[in-house]
Amino acid sequence: MTKPTVSVVMSVFNGDRFLREAIDSILNQSFGGFEFVIIDDGSNDSSASILDDYQGRDVRTKVYHQPHKGLIESLNRGCRLAQGKYIARMDADDVASRDRLMVQIDFMEAHPQVGVLGGAVEWINAKGRPLGIYRNPAEDRQIRAELLYRCAFWHPTVMLREHVFRCTGGYRTAAVDAEDYDLWLRIADHFQLANLEDIVLKYRIHPQQVSMRKRTQQTLGILAAQRSAALRQKGQEDVFDSAEIITPELLAELGVEESTYERALVSDSRRWIRQMNLAGETSVALNTAVELLRGNWTHVEEWQIADLRLTIAGLHWKRGEYSQCIRSAVQAARMRPKVLGRPLRPWLQKLGLIQAD
Repeated sequence: MTKPTVSVVMSVFNGDRFLREAIDSILNQSFGGFEFVIIDDGSNDSSASILDDYQGRDVRTKVYHQPHKGLIESLNRGCRLAQGKYIARMDADDVASRDRLMVQIDFMEAHPQVGVLGGAVEWINAKGRPLGIYRNPAEDRQIRAELLYRCAFWHPTVMLREHVFRCTGGYRTAAVDAEDYDLWLRIADHFQLANLEDIVLKYRIHPQQVSMRKRTQQTLGILAAQRSAALRQKGQEDVFDSAEIITPELLAELGVEESTYERALVSDSRRWIRQMNLAGETSVALNTAVELLRGNWTHVEEWQIADLRLTIAGLHWKRGEYSQCIRSAVQAARMRPKVLGRPLRPWLQKLGLIQAD
């Protein structure tokens, strides 16, 4: 049997809600020379039966069932099973554009120096409603500059060379919920990076992506990945290699101060809250914002808390809870009056809720 050009790798854990749409978007690609490697990571919903149904109907679909081991082990297994020259990532809640594989393969064939290629996305919510188009930097130099402080790839848009994945050792198990960012940083040590400006995926924004509980671990992983990359650039040992889990204590060992961690966690959480709000998940966004506000923060800056209170005010307004909205807005204004901007300040001053400058 001829080896496929590309192996599409997907891990599924209780993903039946959007699973058929995701699978169909791959099986209906304009480029047909692929295999679809799917790891069922111990699902206890109808995902397993859905996957078996597709495997029975399309020989390109190869399903592997296993006890639940988590995303990182599942992705590493799927990528090790891949027979293609390229590995394309896919998630069970997203929708690939029809020409995704074709345009990415064409680019990779024309640019043999590029180890990892991503693409632009259209955000959609749980119901499939468009939320906007988002692009990351396209060129290697720009991506490297971006990677210093954030991930510059949408994980399920990525195509990478199989030998690049193999020689960098794959995803590291300690980098929970930041495993992709850590991998791109390690690949960047040896290979060029690129992003297409073409939209290659509809990227679904919904509450089950990363919960507030996981947000803490993700921030730890992001900071550890950044610090590890900086240490490697200086020729120093990457202690992340031997870590089993990222903790605040390990971050301190890597030279990351507690204040940096706290501020990053609040900033990452506020970004996720805005995404949930954009996706129409107002209740989820509000509950998360209130939970974040109740945190015992020592180093978080006042403007971040004021901005969070103003976000809560806006969420109350969307829910028709006007008294709570006003209360939160006033609290934000008292902490930092300019957070409300010039339009609302005169009105609040007339009511005697904040002092005039």
